Amino acid sequence: MEFFRQRNDIPFMRHALKFNAVSTITFLLAVFFIVVRGLNFSVEFTGGTLVEVGYSEPPRLETVRHALATGGYPDAQAQNFGSGEILIRLPNREGLDTAQVSQHVLGMLQSLEGSEPQLRRVEFVGPQIGKELASDGAMALLLVVFGIIVYLALRFEWRFAVSTIVANLHDVVIILGFFAFFQWEFSLPVLAAVLAVLGYSVNESVIVFDRVRETFRKKRNMNTAQIIDHAITAMISRTVITHGSTLMMVLSMLIFGGEVLHYFALALTIGIIFGVYSSIFVASPMAMWLGTSREHFVKPKKEKQDEAVV
Repeated sequence: MEFFRQRNDIPFMRHALKFNAVSTITFLLAVFFIVVRGLNFSVEFTGGTLVEVGYSEPPRLETVRHALATGGYPDAQAQNFGSGEILIRLPNREGLDTAQVSQHVLGMLQSLEGSEPQLRRVEFVGPQIGKELASDGAMALLLVVFGIIVYLALRFEWRFAVSTIVANLHDVVIILGFFAFFQWEFSLPVLAAVLAVLGYSVNESVIVFDRVRETFRKKRNMNTAQIIDHAITAMISRTVITHGSTLMMVLSMLIFGGEVLHYFALALTIGIIFGVYSSIFVASPMAMWLGTSREHFVKPKKEKQDEAVV
């Protein structure tokens, strides 16, 4: 299925150096903000208290947040959780145990007008558990990257594998850079979104490189840059349909999903946009500069030697 057909090849590789310069600057800025400002980790990573409160008719979240801020918890987070329930996340406080925190929060919520709140559950996440979650998340990220390298090296060859990994790490670091710069909350759903972006970006690179390999075998009168331009141009319609549809769904989560899905959808939105960009302007030029050529995919025909007649 094609949304439209581009007859003339778009010279992407002619401007590859310019886009790579922009990518390098963006990547370095992202690393700078990650190192200098750091990530704003959520309670799951830093430790804290989770309080779930049930209502027959829950109040507005803005009212709950204002009451918590007035009661001495300006950094508390409140969000809708299921039907008629509110989940409150509180960072660690010295000198207060879980029971004291939950009773204090319940007392503040009882002062609000409306139905009486009912305490459903209280969970404490210690700093040690947060460190384990962070280390497990980092290990999951490394294992995904290693698996991608092995898969691409077996499916194509090492030049495409290296190019794809560089492009994927480019996407991940830029997502983390956005979260560090704006100090958006980095939670477990956001980590899941980052891992999803890795797979999504790999899929786009695999499709592009599949078409590059196919074009190398069919077009013998083109150089490497022209082959890549032809392959990417042939994928333009498919890219618009696939990523446009995915982006519309993610944007609907971002706009209408509420606070629970906000940062998850935001990470996916950034990842999808930069995933398409990196597949075209990061992975493809790097594969070209690493020396990818027709000889890597098309084996020369062996000339048959006539047997000597005795």
